[in-house]
Amino acid sequence: MKADLDRLMSARGLDVIFVACDHYFSAPRDYLTGGVAITSGFVLKTPGEAPVIFANDMEIEEAAKTGLRVVSFSELGWWQLLKDTGGDRTKAQVAVTGKCLEAVGVASGRVGIYGVGDLNWIVHMVELLRAAYPQFEWTGETGMTLFDEAFVTKDADEMARMRQVARATNEVLEETWRYLQTRRVEGETLLKEDGSPLTIGDVRRFVRKALLDRDLEDTGMIFAQGRDGGFPHSRGEDGMALRLGQSIVFDLFPREVGGGYHHDVTRTWCLGYAPDEVHQAYEEVMEAFDIAIEMTRPGAPACQVDEAVSDYFESKGHPTLRTAPGAQKGYVHSLGHGVGLNIHERPSISVRSVDTLQVGNVITIEPGLYYPERGFGVRIEDTVYIDGEGNVVSLTPFRKDLVIPLM
Repeated sequence: MKADLDRLMSARGLDVIFVACDHYFSAPRDYLTGGVAITSGFVLKTPGEAPVIFANDMEIEEAAKTGLRVVSFSELGWWQLLKDTGGDRTKAQVAVTGKCLEAVGVASGRVGIYGVGDLNWIVHMVELLRAAYPQFEWTGETGMTLFDEAFVTKDADEMARMRQVARATNEVLEETWRYLQTRRVEGETLLKEDGSPLTIGDVRRFVRKALLDRDLEDTGMIFAQGRDGGFPHSRGEDGMALRLGQSIVFDLFPREVGGGYHHDVTRTWCLGYAPDEVHQAYEEVMEAFDIAIEMTRPGAPACQVDEAVSDYFESKGHPTLRTAPGAQKGYVHSLGHGVGLNIHERPSISVRSVDTLQVGNVITIEPGLYYPERGFGVRIEDTVYIDGEGNVVSLTPFRKDLVIPLM
């Protein structure tokens, strides 16, 4: 969590964290500033000190809302630097970067570079910075990065934001359930008010509006019916009409508008009734879900939780990634993952994971079974939190009924 940043910097020998800001959402920027959406500039943090925001003049007021120290590029002599470089903005940006480092009291040392942006720009700028400031070691990292490690556990402020996103997402699930439940039916097809077939695209538009009404945004929901639901990442076809008795995998993972904390939930629904084989698969997925929740506790190797689920599915005759690597049917994905400013974070909950569960984790538990050749898929997913007492608290209390009874 954020309180660990100084320790994580020390472990990496970093004298300063350097986050480049862009118009893209940046999880490291949000993490250091609490959500301010500056679209240019930098955020720097040195050990033992709060982050400092460096921004252009148009964004000073917005940046100041964070309560952090804010320095404008004008204060650093931007316009004179631009003049001195003959109007070359790239050279001026390299020069002002040095001024930023001076402003936080760093004259040399190891600079950890983070953030987002166009790769061509990043590669070129790092080359220029290394040439201009050889007294600094400009470095990145892969694998478990500083921010990855910090994100693993959430503090109280983060949990407040995540709980709000969870509450709103659960409200949208309830609204979507009622929306589907009240549709008229002709034959096996659900209808809109005008008598035309209700399609997946219609439902998707309804969900997106419901999210925006709650200051959330869709990030690519899955609403996949029948055979499409048998492929875990099939988004579903907008033009497909909704039909009775077809399994629908509804995976919703919205975030705060403009970028921020996520929630992640999946429900499998059948409209009106469920075929026997879907009902059986659903019962087995629910049993696997309960096994996983029982196994989830602080200190448990994350791999053991997924192994227990694989054991269960294999006992029921389903292929898993252990018995059939690359399988396209049965249990074909890992059990879960961390959730936060990114939809996929550590810890990884898989048979290959090297992570250990701990207090403060926010993770998904999402077992599933997929049989596209039989025309269905089933997945159930909650986002859960491991609290200070080691209890697993679901942030997704919405009902897990398989069948939506039509009115």
